[in-house]
Amino acid sequence: MQSIATNQEFDSTEFDVDALTNRLLADGYAIAPALLDPTSLDRLCAELDPHFEAAAFGRGMFYGAETKRFGAVLRRSREAQDIVMHPAVMRVVESAVGAWCQCLQLNLTQAIEIHPGAPVQAPHRDQDMWAGPKGAMQYMVNVMWALDDFTAENGATRLWQGSHLANPEEMLPDDDAVSAVMPRGSALFFLGSTLHSGGANRSAKPRRGLIMSYCLGWLKPWENQWLAYPPQIARSFPPDVAALVGYRQHLPSLGNYEGQCPSILLTGDQAPDHLPFTDALKDEHYDLMRQYYDGLTAREQEAAR
Repeated sequence: MQSIATNQEFDSTEFDVDALTNRLLADGYAIAPALLDPTSLDRLCAELDPHFEAAAFGRGMFYGAETKRFGAVLRRSREAQDIVMHPAVMRVVESAVGAWCQCLQLNLTQAIEIHPGAPVQAPHRDQDMWAGPKGAMQYMVNVMWALDDFTAENGATRLWQGSHLANPEEMLPDDDAVSAVMPRGSALFFLGSTLHSGGANRSAKPRRGLIMSYCLGWLKPWENQWLAYPPQIARSFPPDVAALVGYRQHLPSLGNYEGQCPSILLTGDQAPDHLPFTDALKDEHYDLMRQYYDGLTAREQEAAR
């Protein structure tokens, strides 16, 4: 199997958002080597260690009996709350898919530990969870953080270059897959339309990774964010993290609570049973209403003459 070489033009000390975004949109994936600060990575791993120990092995052909997973990572790790808003990552995601929505939302956080003997995962495209038309837009960007060195032997993520431009229902030859070889602390970006899978772990040790996935703000996320982070949990989040997990409205008025931004539930006070419904519209909607009322006033004035 061919391996993906980590490209030094994406060195984290001089992160080129445009270059990485262009690579992501051209190939369906891109790697930023050693993007995460080693101190931050060590804190993250220390916070996640007990959860990996406690996590259960999967059930079924897709999740795999030799692989552990757990979600709701932002309530299990304070460091993850900073990483999910990593400035370079957010710039890439917004550049790649921001044109199709008013704001982004968190699709999921998922920690993955592939144990020795785990077979290769079946190839799939994450966008298949949504029933909308494929090919006209991108729905999501995944960011796989390497908590260990990713190698072809220990189950590095496999990807099919250019598969985001192929028939979205097409399964491509296994020989065309490349393995996302990258050092610990690197970030693998890949689109929801990119065919990919977890690799087989033929090594003697488990391999750990952490996916932070971002999607268009008007989609239903894979992980139910409001159950993962109910108000009593999200109240402790920084405001930008709370907004990312869904405590904000996607204009116009999508995801509201009693006609208001759901961030009202994070104030610490009990929200009243009845709240005044408050406009949350885009500028173009206000313009259309002004045109209507201006026209209505003109017609009324004409009728009065």
